[in-house]
Amino acid sequence: MAAPEIDPTSPARRWRRHLAWLGGLLLVYLVLAYVLMPVGWRIHERKHRAMDAVDRVTHTANGIPGDPINVALVGTETNLVRGMVAAGWYPADPITLESSLRIAVDSVFRRPDDQAPVSNLYLFGRKQDLAFEQPVGNDPRQRHHVRFWRWDRQEAGEPVWFGSATYDERVGLSHTTGQVTHHIGPDVDAERDRIVQELQTVGGVSRVEWKVDFHTVREGRNGGGDPWRTDGRLAIVYLQGRP
Repeated sequence: MAAPEIDPTSPARRWRRHLAWLGGLLLVYLVLAYVLMPVGWRIHERKHRAMDAVDRVTHTANGIPGDPINVALVGTETNLVRGMVAAGWYPADPITLESSLRIAVDSVFRRPDDQAPVSNLYLFGRKQDLAFEQPVGNDPRQRHHVRFWRWDRQEAGEPVWFGSATYDERVGLSHTTGQVTHHIGPDVDAERDRIVQELQTVGGVSRVEWKVDFHTVREGRNGGGDPWRTDGRLAIVYLQGRP
């Protein structure tokens, strides 16, 4: 007795075809966003990297330009952490599977997370040494955040920490790779000035100096393809013992 033929128009058959298509599209997206696009950008940047941007702009792990450096704190790690916490900043959690899942769930349900992780950016050939953030209301997709890298030199006998302060406006897909990321606001000077003012308010600063023309290139795009602009100045903040 011959087996009954399966109707190609049956609901089960159609669902299997749809799932196969969705699986194929997902695979193509993952390969493009996490393999091919980062490789293409590494090749592009090796050919077009401006020499005057060295040590002025961070990079992603894939070698794509990241956020600009816009502040430097001079002082011990203890004084830096104490000053930032007193100014209302929270140390960011390291990136783990648990913290990544938590911020994803919080973003969907708009639950605040004072210590959500920040993605790694690189300066001096290594990822940030410290990172802090300030939540905005109850929406974890918006936040102020700053990363710091310790320099291998000192100023006035104290460690120097170069920082990149930016404001996360929303969560979306990267304009360069298609990966899920936070998108920053373009006015990075406002975030620089915010940190300076808040540290001064809590009494954690002995003096502030400004290095004019630290950035000769006054605008660019970060690893997510977000535009940024600056007046070119670097704020150099000398920390004092106890705010």
